[in-house]
Amino acid sequence: MDRARLKRRIFDIIQIGNREDIPSRIFDVCLVAVILLNILTMFLETFEELAPWRGVFETVELLTVILFCAEYLLRIWTAEYLYPGESRGRAVWRFLLSYDGVIDLLTILPFFFLSGFVVFRMLRVVRIFHLFRINNRYDSFNVIKSVLYEKRNQIASSVFIILTLMLASSLCMYSVEHEVQPENFRNALSGIWWSVSTMLTVGYGDIYPVTALGRALAIVISFLGVGAVAIPTGIISAGFVEQYSKMQQETPDLTSMLTTITVGMDSAWIGKTVESIEKEYDLDIVLVKRKGKVSPARGSYVIRQGDEAAYL
Repeated sequence: MDRARLKRRIFDIIQIGNREDIPSRIFDVCLVAVILLNILTMFLETFEELAPWRGVFETVELLTVILFCAEYLLRIWTAEYLYPGESRGRAVWRFLLSYDGVIDLLTILPFFFLSGFVVFRMLRVVRIFHLFRINNRYDSFNVIKSVLYEKRNQIASSVFIILTLMLASSLCMYSVEHEVQPENFRNALSGIWWSVSTMLTVGYGDIYPVTALGRALAIVISFLGVGAVAIPTGIISAGFVEQYSKMQQETPDLTSMLTTITVGMDSAWIGKTVESIEKEYDLDIVLVKRKGKVSPARGSYVIRQGDEAAYL
């Protein structure tokens, strides 16, 4: 196997989405196991009772981080296949600045340079979610991002209303409670903590009004808080409904957008990979439909009888 084919094969293995590629599936499972092991080790290190095992934990963490680094370097090495229309340097740069590239980097750096930022290590959990990604346009993360971006003005307005209500409630509570509770309500901003816990229905109870007027205001503010918090929730929920409706309308139909062929029992394509078929027949296979499920046609994807292949 020459260097170019080896590089392409490594790209197919480390990329997530091809369930028919056994080495790729094994890589995905192993990656999840390493991530979970790394996070488990991070939590176990905080137990004083397990101090005698600290050396083992540090060794496990070092080995898992080495695996993360190796995977990160492999993704940089094969970046031109992730962005086929770009040059080698530009493809690498796009990957480094992409969401996946930044997350991968932030999960590695704390071990070497940012030991105090242990929370960054929890970003490794995000990488597990990649296993549920089918393509780059309609995965769950992009749906959330699209909803938040499209509803950004409405969300910003609702957040402004909540902040204004918090400041107003803090000022009102200062006016009626300062004389009887000067240590809790020292100034107009000291009631922010109380207003947050009240409006967001957390109810810590460490600061609370004691006067009759203060309690009456607290009841009103609590009701207003329920309504204020429901505003952004309703906006985001409506955005998800709109986004999924739009996705259903935009889902491509293999028969209308591309040339489609059904692989029969006597087809010469059976048992061959997408890459070999494309070279032999000078085609560009885009999607493969198997048992009602549409998947992106990766180079190592093996065609079976009954598949519907859409090509250009």
